[in-house]
Amino acid sequence: MKLIHFCFNSQHNRQHHATGGQLDHWSELPELPHHLGLATGGPVLVIVGGASKMEAASLSRLQRVFTEIIAPLAQTLNATVIDGGTDCGVMQLMGQARHEIAGTFPLIGVCAIGTVILPDGSPPPSDEAAELEPHHSHFVLVPGDDWGAESPWLAQLATQFAQGAPHGTLVSNGGEITWQDVHCSVAEQRPTWVFEGSGRTADQLAAALRGEESDPRAEPLVASGYLHRLVLSDDLNSVKTALDAHFTALESLQ
Repeated sequence: MKLIHFCFNSQHNRQHHATGGQLDHWSELPELPHHLGLATGGPVLVIVGGASKMEAASLSRLQRVFTEIIAPLAQTLNATVIDGGTDCGVMQLMGQARHEIAGTFPLIGVCAIGTVILPDGSPPPSDEAAELEPHHSHFVLVPGDDWGAESPWLAQLATQFAQGAPHGTLVSNGGEITWQDVHCSVAEQRPTWVFEGSGRTADQLAAALRGEESDPRAEPLVASGYLHRLVLSDDLNSVKTALDAHFTALESLQ
């Protein structure tokens, strides 16, 4: 395992720092939290999906969910939040929300090393490589040159951090890789909420949860019993109530 320090320069010449680790083998995963100086056995929230091709109103609602519900909940519980770490889509919304509320909870981006541009000035590994989101507190680089190679690592890392504490996955929008992310979440027996109204994969899963015709890949995921539906509307109380109930009720039993 290789430890890495990340330094991001903002538009206002302010620097943001993050700690990271580069993994080469699955056997290194259990020791990663210790090497990053992070505790295990606390609440964990996984963020997957995207925000592509969303209507302006839906995107605005999703931004509110992150800033008004997810980030404050993570801060209150000192939860560990884990996502894909790049400066786009829901990962960008999560990083910006943590920054906006001056959050101190761990926000970990898990990225396949061949898909991201590191802030150390090294050349991009490919033309499709993405920048890292600068407001994450930690990054974990895992083997792989293709988008989606990080999915099983992300899912199992979340389980490693939770150690039996309350954990859950939130799914918004998303494309092909999101199907893989949801499959990995269900394989880890993780309660998984999909945002109906965010589009694409999340809406296909929500339709299947309603018993409507959908992508055949949704059938075994719904049958697992781990999928739940959250409606993305102007009234976000139902979203807050569902997440509060899951995390605070289970937290009180620990």
